Amino acid sequence: MILKEKKTKLHQILRTFDRLAVALSGGVDSMVLLAEAHRVMGKRVMAITARSVLFPPSEITDAEKIARELCVDHVMVDVDVLAWPDFIANPPDRCYICKKRIFGTFLTQLAKMGIHHLAHGANLDDQKDIRPGMKAAEALGVAAPLLEAEMTKADIRALAQDRGLFSWNKPAMACLATRIPFGTPVSAKILIQIRDAEKILSDAGFEGCRVRHHGAIARIEVAAADLGRLVSPEMGTYISAKLKAMGFSHVCADLSGYVTGNMNQLP
Repeated sequence: MILKEKKTKLHQILRTFDRLAVALSGGVDSMVLLAEAHRVMGKRVMAITARSVLFPPSEITDAEKIARELCVDHVMVDVDVLAWPDFIANPPDRCYICKKRIFGTFLTQLAKMGIHHLAHGANLDDQKDIRPGMKAAEALGVAAPLLEAEMTKADIRALAQDRGLFSWNKPAMACLATRIPFGTPVSAKILIQIRDAEKILSDAGFEGCRVRHHGAIARIEVAAADLGRLVSPEMGTYISAKLKAMGFSHVCADLSGYVTGNMNQLP
């Protein structure tokens, strides 16, 4: 199915909702979903975003920006994930626990507003990775219009570029807890270390980087094409010094480069 046909299907799906809230994360998928829903539904669509230590401030800023540009009502919900003992324990189904709680909170708040349908930006490519959060969304009846319309990440970026959305080429982002090995307790200190370390790398020009947290060790993943620059004497010394000043004892580069869902593959 070509993109034009997928877009038509997406619009048909969106027309089935009387009112709809889009779980807006600040990533390109949910931004495109919101933009297309607004095009089809107008004022009958709104956005809702979780504000948490799990997400860098830049993601919240981008979510606010797209909602403002589209003139869409936007509700921000503060979520204290560190108050959930089962989440803090960081089991393999951590993402399921988190998504179920957050989406459950959204649905409760939306029901008070008379809105009974919530959608998120899951797409066809998400099925290639381990995504417990998608199962949580399904269990709660959260719609996935992009997935239902068979849209891939490439399709979504093409739509975003066609619409002139600032996010069209934005690197994929996942919550900061995905950088922590299962079984290692999640804490504010670790999440902030990861957030600040990735900001240093991003400011140095490494887009879509990841800093995997292994206690005293920071394992850096960047695009394979950027590995040479990362480990060059000047850049390597700079990044190492910055991350050690944040509390890491050892800073290393993963020679495999950035791999989506890398922590899911570790024993």
